[in-house]
Amino acid sequence: MADLRTAGARDAGSSRIRAVLGPTNTGKTHLAIERLCAHSSGAIGFPLRLLAREVYDRVCAIKGPNQVALITGEERIEPKDARWLLCTAEAMPVVQDRLAFVAIDEAQLSADRERGHVFTDRLLHARGREETMILGSSTLEPMVKALIPRVEVETRPRFSTLRHAGARKLSRIPPRSAIVAFSAEQVYATAEMLRRFRGGAAVVMGALSPQTRNAQVELYQSGEVDYLVATDAIGMGLNLDVEHVAFAGLSKFDGLRQRRLTTAEMAQIAGRAGRHQKDGTFGTLAGGNHASEFSDEEVYAIEEHRFPPLTKLFWREPEPRFDSLGTLIVDLEAPPRTPELAAAPEAIDLAVLKLLADDAQVAASVRTPGMVRRFWEVCRLPDFRSQGPEMHARFVSRLWQDLRDGELGADYMAQQIAQLDVTGGDIDTLQGRIAAIRTWAYIAQRPDWVLARDEMAARARAVEARLSDALHGKLTERFINRRTAVLMRKLGTDAGLLSVRLEDEEVLVEGEHIGSLRGFTFQVDPNARLSDRKLLLAAAERHLPGLLERRAADLVAAVHQGAAGLKLEAGGVTLDGERIARLAPGRSPLTPQLQLERTLDMVPAPARKELLAVLEQWLAASLAPLEPLRRIAEASRSSEAGPELRALLIALVDTGGMVDRAGSGLEHLDKDQRVRLSRLAVKVGTLDIFVPAMLRPDAIRLWRALVPDKQAPASESHSATDTMPPALPMPRGGAPRGYRPVGKQLVRLDLAEKLLREAHQVRSLTGRRPFVLDAAKAISMGLTLATFERLLRLAGFQPIGARVLGPEMHGPVAPTRWRWRPTRPSREAPSAPAPSRNSAFAALSDLVR
Repeated sequence: MADLRTAGARDAGSSRIRAVLGPTNTGKTHLAIERLCAHSSGAIGFPLRLLAREVYDRVCAIKGPNQVALITGEERIEPKDARWLLCTAEAMPVVQDRLAFVAIDEAQLSADRERGHVFTDRLLHARGREETMILGSSTLEPMVKALIPRVEVETRPRFSTLRHAGARKLSRIPPRSAIVAFSAEQVYATAEMLRRFRGGAAVVMGALSPQTRNAQVELYQSGEVDYLVATDAIGMGLNLDVEHVAFAGLSKFDGLRQRRLTTAEMAQIAGRAGRHQKDGTFGTLAGGNHASEFSDEEVYAIEEHRFPPLTKLFWREPEPRFDSLGTLIVDLEAPPRTPELAAAPEAIDLAVLKLLADDAQVAASVRTPGMVRRFWEVCRLPDFRSQGPEMHARFVSRLWQDLRDGELGADYMAQQIAQLDVTGGDIDTLQGRIAAIRTWAYIAQRPDWVLARDEMAARARAVEARLSDALHGKLTERFINRRTAVLMRKLGTDAGLLSVRLEDEEVLVEGEHIGSLRGFTFQVDPNARLSDRKLLLAAAERHLPGLLERRAADLVAAVHQGAAGLKLEAGGVTLDGERIARLAPGRSPLTPQLQLERTLDMVPAPARKELLAVLEQWLAASLAPLEPLRRIAEASRSSEAGPELRALLIALVDTGGMVDRAGSGLEHLDKDQRVRLSRLAVKVGTLDIFVPAMLRPDAIRLWRALVPDKQAPASESHSATDTMPPALPMPRGGAPRGYRPVGKQLVRLDLAEKLLREAHQVRSLTGRRPFVLDAAKAISMGLTLATFERLLRLAGFQPIGARVLGPEMHGPVAPTRWRWRPTRPSREAPSAPAPSRNSAFAALSDLVR
């Protein structure tokens, strides 16, 4: 990395570099626009696509649309003779001396965790031939002076005064106010309540397209509505006639955790109140907790514009080497050599790159420096859908498969765009489609990615425009023109009195039943109108974390008292019929890992962690009936057991403690191994090898919960949960666990072995002579005579036909006599065992040996 101080000094000597710093409403952006238009050419980099579009419209009105370009990731309007460029920071061209004027807006975002390295790079390297202007907060001043020697720092005062107005109920918020929330659900709930007693509100969120955002802002600016409900996206320079800013909360999720806003972030948003010479006020919504109010120190800092200076800016190598994927990753993770800079946290593009670099198939397709460069460009595709690194990496991987050998065809692009050209659906559905079309619009803008680039880009913009119109219509219909839902009528004009409580399983808002809480899943009352469902969810969601935290504490106490009502069912742990945790694979089926369901994400982290620990203890206690099988699993990992015994033990663990003797490899065990097998409480039967403890109903039920058998017949459900009768009729689909099919019946393994043991005892008393077996016990167990005889034949017993009576002879029929003639394999060429459901275990034994 070049010495940034030397580079900055060289740049400062070749052009004028001005840092115009100060709070909001100081005219910084207006000054930059004036200076841009005063030069023969120039560019301004903005933090938001919305802001770039707003300034683009203003400059077009001055210079004419044929000479002004708009360059963002999703949209590029580049006339042939364009000399003035309005860009997002990421899309801003960084070419020294090509443009007479260059400006960077909101440069303090160099300290942002996700995008800071982009703004730092523009701060250090984007230079105009004649003039460079850096716009930002005063907190940036020490960093600018340290990194750019001879920079001219100009601090501008705020045009108007900003004063704290305290907390106010929503019903008493004055007209021409903006209410700022930090989640889509908060925005929806606040707009719904304003619709009831103030006639409606415009809605502005960062996920909206510029067309939708402009249409919503126009509703507010024209006076059709007096209120604007927005996320913190309005803090980035959007010029609105706002007199008061009310915070619906003072914390937000920053991608890593829920945290309180910094004073600088509070001031950035509160500064939207009061434009030019008109004073403004800021405050909070009453009715929240103490953490939702400004402290005296925060009020002083915001009113006096005094904030801690920035001490580090995030940096990432802007020109990495593309020799290989490893070299690229090393360069992108390299630390800066300047003390004022800090290594940027891992952004999503780098996270995607590292995930795909670990994929052998993908990495094999990226060999040459040119391919590495192209692959990195694909990895930098923004995650417009907010899916997270893993899901976004899958999409990038599929895109790379199409782009590594060429360009995307026009037919393919047209098909992808046409699939999103559907204007039906609710607000969230339309927002999702807009996010998706932004992805394809970004792809279509790349000159070397798409055939018929201009046509595909135009199609994507047209679809986004239609979706934006539909979304604007939905927002207007819902938050302005429709009557308030029944729930809001019950609340009257004071939404600050909104209360949510839980009675047994019912969730009540102001005494009105809106749904139920089954386990940890909130279910909206099915009798509620479809149009009210999202409102009901938003009304309850604010209080759900507290309700769920209490529910988690009650469950923890119940588990300790042994009265939790938890059940271990196929694939997870359930409470009140709702699954609250799922079983993830562990080292073996006997050691599963517990993962809480997504429905518990709203439970505060400490309570969720305690609940998971208690559930793991409960699971360990619940699996106690499987302890004999667990001992077998431990023995299978012992090298002293020998490969033959280990193969048999592994087979027993994999099948839940029961295998056919035929093909099990038992004949390969020596005397010591058979002793070890006996000590593990394994029963070596005539036909089966099994663990008697695993034939109990509770053990079989637990095994089926750990290892669900999709092909198990319906009869297994009864036998595994209630009793284990000695015999059952043969069902369709195969035998349930613990039973052996014999003829037209199923016989429990241990009882079949008992009958065969008694038969061998009778045989031992008669020597080699034929003998008679009593079938009374088998019949008392529920076996038919045919089943009993077939069981004996399976064990090697052969019947001898009864003596035929002569014509002069009388008396009862002679009983069937039996002899034992087991099949003996040849010593010279041992025959392979007959195919069975456990024939693979013999192969496993050979493999282990």
